[in-house]
Amino acid sequence: MNDKHVDVAIIGAGTAGLYALREVRRVRKSFALIDHGPLGTTCARVGCMPSKIALHSAELWRSQRFFAESGISGGEHLRIDVDRTWANLRLQRDRFAGGAAKKAVSAGGEHLISGRARFLEPGVLEVNGENGRQIVRADACIIASGSLPVMPKWLSALGDRVINTDRLFELEHLPSSLAVLGLGAIGLEMGLALSRLGLKVIGAEMAAAPAGIVDPEIAERVVAQFAPELEMWLGAAAEVELRPEGVAVRSQGREVVVEKVLAALGRRPNIDGLDLAAAGLSLNERGLPAIDRHSMQADGSRLFFAGDASGFSGLMHEAADEGAIAGYNAARAEAIRFRRRTPLAIAFTHPDIATAGARFDQLDPQQIIIGTAATEETGRYRVLHGEGGLLRVYAEKASGRLLGASIFAVDGEHLAHHLAWAIDRGETAERLLQMPFYHPVTEEVLQSALQSIVRSLPAANDLPVGLSAL
Repeated sequence: MNDKHVDVAIIGAGTAGLYALREVRRVRKSFALIDHGPLGTTCARVGCMPSKIALHSAELWRSQRFFAESGISGGEHLRIDVDRTWANLRLQRDRFAGGAAKKAVSAGGEHLISGRARFLEPGVLEVNGENGRQIVRADACIIASGSLPVMPKWLSALGDRVINTDRLFELEHLPSSLAVLGLGAIGLEMGLALSRLGLKVIGAEMAAAPAGIVDPEIAERVVAQFAPELEMWLGAAAEVELRPEGVAVRSQGREVVVEKVLAALGRRPNIDGLDLAAAGLSLNERGLPAIDRHSMQADGSRLFFAGDASGFSGLMHEAADEGAIAGYNAARAEAIRFRRRTPLAIAFTHPDIATAGARFDQLDPQQIIIGTAATEETGRYRVLHGEGGLLRVYAEKASGRLLGASIFAVDGEHLAHHLAWAIDRGETAERLLQMPFYHPVTEEVLQSALQSIVRSLPAANDLPVGLSAL
């Protein structure tokens, strides 16, 4: 048995763990990077990258619906081999995951330990792996162990008829029909992608709207737009029953029998087996300690959490920030608190669903102005067949300062970034209108929304909106 002492032990070699390691190495602290495998980030293996490949392939296939009006003939003779589509997805996924795994091996070097870690006492880890049992003693520890898909016990009776989002991309052959339980970002993305590839898909979600949408006008547009492609059962729980021919799914008096069920019910911190109580932490009902999201420090201890393991967010850019914060603080005697970035979330559903800054339900309706613009009013969106979308920008009533936005639009990912950056800088609607807007571009929908905000503000001068005097 080997006994090793390091300044910082990092559990998990995914996005958060590697960003933490970067900060530890930057100040030349000794470290151990512990991971039980498979190496490669959640994003690359089972999350953002394979789902985007599926969506892109599906959109290529779906684009034929515009052939006839553009004078392109012969589209009715096109065929798709979904098994080949899925094989290509898995090949590209393996390239992304393989690249991430190589980065982990390169970054960890001889200090990468393969095995499962658990705490024996504060600052003391036992790692069991291929090379036997090893003890790692660390002055500070970072928990960046990622997440696991939620799989409720009531679904276990379905056996191999139910899959989670991790197993979906391991399938060699897709089923002919599928029920997606949970229409969060990944559930809605994959439900739409698989439906567009030709599968019979229904989606069930307990919330009143998919993708976590809280702005009622955006929700109405999203449901109307996607209903012809994906039957969505919203606002109630679904029941399942195993049958010889498949799985019966029921909700609100409706029933459908499908070949498989995809459980897309979210992810939970992968902390099973770590024995955090032995690390000296007081744990809540989720098995997590109190974590300061500005320092990533757990309950004032020398333990830091980052990425999915923190339970705060399942987004890669947030995991990178949390890893960097945790690594910086773990490598120093005193932890400092960092300003977090403006919230930004995107579902790549084509049209995209996105939020930037404060959400609709976090704001006082009496204290805000909402600038609204529909995509069908913008020429570029009509060219792109992007009608049906909507932009809602929330601004402070007194000043016009931008607070947040909810977006449903083709290429909405870009609008979301523009708005997140503007919110982060403290921009006002009036100041943003002084920026150039080319014609015809999709950003003109933002110009329209901003103009509606400015028209509701007390006029500061009689100059034309968007222009300032020298």
